[in-house]
Amino acid sequence: MAVTPVGNPYVESSDLVANYPGASEALAERIDIVGVNPFADSAARATAIPSPTEGMMSSLNDTDAVQRYDGATWKPVGGKVLQVVSATKVDTFSTTSTALVDVTGLSVSITPVATSSRILVSVSLALQSVAGVGQQSWGVILRDSTSLGGTPAGTRSSGNFATNDTLVAPGYSPLAYSTVDSPATISATTYKVQIAARSGTTAGVNITSADSNNVFCPRVASSIIVMEIGA
Repeated sequence: MAVTPVGNPYVESSDLVANYPGASEALAERIDIVGVNPFADSAARATAIPSPTEGMMSSLNDTDAVQRYDGATWKPVGGKVLQVVSATKVDTFSTTSTALVDVTGLSVSITPVATSSRILVSVSLALQSVAGVGQQSWGVILRDSTSLGGTPAGTRSSGNFATNDTLVAPGYSPLAYSTVDSPATISATTYKVQIAARSGTTAGVNITSADSNNVFCPRVASSIIVMEIGA
């Protein structure tokens, strides 16, 4: 029995027939090591391969990820952008709550394929104080229950967005924010947007304070995009 330069066994024409079973078994074992084995998810893989060998490859059906075992962990194979999840909100949302509340339609769930991955979070939010001039509204991006906004100070809350209408005829343009997060997990993770209003006013998304039925008062869209970036 001979082997290729990369260690794959094969049967030569000069080998005895008695060598064939051993060569076939060795080849099958070698394929198990270097082949890309499919599994339903990482838990199924851990059950089937409790002690992986460096160089093993696998694919996960739940995330469509291809990974290689580097001797310590399973790491993604291929491009740096491993997956993209997004949501676009085209309808309106408003609240008079002074406590942060979820904006319906601006929430996504992503299941990272590796704990070493980073998540690029980008949000475009058309936020407006609907009650009129001189009022404030604000918003924040959350990973599950963790704020990705600024550091609270005194009674100042953590936030990523803020608007203070001072124009005689208030308008708006989307507020944009991007950040890179490191959730360090392979469990499903939710990124979402919450907003709140100053007491006595209304915070609105995708709606102007005037909201008159005119072509120059458009209904715009807001969005959230998350991308998993391989380490």
